[in-house]
Amino acid sequence: MQLVISVLGSNQVNFIAELLPAISDCKCSLLEIRCSQLAQRVTAVYVLVQGNWNQIAKLESVLEVLQRRMEIKIHTMRPEQKEKNREFLPYTLETMSLTTHNIMESVTTFLLDREIEIEEMVGSSYPAPYVHTPVFSCKCVILIPPHLNLFALREEFLDLCDQVNIDAILEPLKR
Repeated sequence: MQLVISVLGSNQVNFIAELLPAISDCKCSLLEIRCSQLAQRVTAVYVLVQGNWNQIAKLESVLEVLQRRMEIKIHTMRPEQKEKNREFLPYTLETMSLTTHNIMESVTTFLLDREIEIEEMVGSSYPAPYVHTPVFSCKCVILIPPHLNLFALREEFLDLCDQVNIDAILEPLKR
């Protein structure tokens, strides 16, 4: 059985130092962890753990206590185990644009309308070197279904990029 845990807390509170031992004390196995700082004041942690039903239930109880004591936000979810279609083609997608409110909405809508799964997405805004114009950069790992024509998909995506004024790279994932 698996449990997904998302935690938000102030950077002043070192909740990671208590979260990881709590997982271990409940005899759960850490499968995946991601941590990032948002707005330089908030730390976000995403964890995937595994254990039997008793270990997971015990961990959920411990997390409730941690949340109250440390004044952090914890959300848990037991994911459904589903078999992924292994025939997807993994690609990376990188975009760069002047900061606008609808760029990522346009890109994600384009992908999802074509049944392309977004496996991972990371984006941030920063001032461009030399001119200090705000720029938004995003990197994605996407899974393209095998029934899509890659040449046609690439052409459609480049047309979208021209319409919304973004630079983008779409290429096979290199591992």
